[in-house]
Amino acid sequence: MTDSDTAAFAANPFRLNLDQQKKRARELQRAFNADNADALSRVHVWRETLSAPLKLADAQFVIARELGLPSWPKLKAHIEALDASTRLIRGGNISDADRRTLHIRCGNDIGEALTLAGFEGRFLEYSNPFCQGPVTPDGDWLARRADFLAEAYGEEMDRPKSDIRAGLMAEEEGLAQAADYERVVLWFEHDSYDQLILARVLAAFSDMRGRPRIELVSTDSFPGAERFIGIGQLPPEALHMLWSSRTAVTEAQLALGARIWAALRAGDPTGLWTIAENGALPLPFMGAALNRHVQELPGVADGLSLTQRLILRILHDRGRLTAGRIFAALMRGYEPLPWLGDLMFWHILREMTRCAEPLLEIAPGEDWPKREVSLTDAGRACLDGRLDYMSLSPPERWVGGVRLLPGAPVWRWDEESRALRMR
Repeated sequence: MTDSDTAAFAANPFRLNLDQQKKRARELQRAFNADNADALSRVHVWRETLSAPLKLADAQFVIARELGLPSWPKLKAHIEALDASTRLIRGGNISDADRRTLHIRCGNDIGEALTLAGFEGRFLEYSNPFCQGPVTPDGDWLARRADFLAEAYGEEMDRPKSDIRAGLMAEEEGLAQAADYERVVLWFEHDSYDQLILARVLAAFSDMRGRPRIELVSTDSFPGAERFIGIGQLPPEALHMLWSSRTAVTEAQLALGARIWAALRAGDPTGLWTIAENGALPLPFMGAALNRHVQELPGVADGLSLTQRLILRILHDRGRLTAGRIFAALMRGYEPLPWLGDLMFWHILREMTRCAEPLLEIAPGEDWPKREVSLTDAGRACLDGRLDYMSLSPPERWVGGVRLLPGAPVWRWDEESRALRMR
């Protein structure tokens, strides 16, 4: 590693040090007892009735809760487990050495970290973002995906359509070749991006003869000093810890994946919503992910997807911002279940300017995260529910197999009644 790589590695917000947390607790105790406004606010989030002098044990409790753990003893145990994982990695422990293993992840964000964590199995990136763009039931669905990805992200990725299509085909071939391994480990978190790809992968394995042992590493949280969005945020010792929590994929989970994959590709979203409403799914994060996916349909009141509505809300609340700052605000606070990649977000932002009355105004520039974005009168009217976005001839859009064509009745999401409606 370079010096900058080492510094970034050490600064990972999910890499916790007990001495550092003890110091933070003492600092919080002193600040609270000095009537520091920020300290008072932090403590009262978790202990409303506490007053000075604050005990150290109460300050330690607050620190633990801020890091995502229920108590100081649980925080200590977590840090001890991280330290134990670090020692095993440094000692040359190879976690997946007992079987010829394929690791599958919906991105390349943990590929290097798995190696640093002591895993030696092959890594397969399967990152076709089914949460955005057409996912159709016809035989040329992969070509449709390549067309969409090239149009939506190709310029920023600097990749021709032929390369994008070849990449998608390589992912499918990688799934088919999983039968050559003794074990396949799926690394997926809780958001709709991950869970829809997980459904596709499970569907592929449900039809596979002589399939290997399939295991799943899946989580919606990890203690740390930053909001948990995905497994790619985690340091190697955290991945090593998650390995011990993996579970064998069941026949019921494979069957559910196949059902969801079929429902996702349908032109009628009610089948997918029926699955989402089931509170007892064998995949614990799937229901919430499907629920969030359905909310990308136009709203009944304003014609906006939830993401479009949140972008307008950020601009309303904070005024003119760069695209990068809007994305950061969306992911860190406004989005209830973060699922977007940066290029996916930029695609949505641009589409909101490509209608009869643009909702946004984007300043010119080459580096899109630095381009300033402001709200238009039409954007304010949509946000207030005085104007229906779908009446403004926006670009054709797909949510899975559901085609949203301006000028025609479309499936919409009614948040108040939590139901789908055609209008």
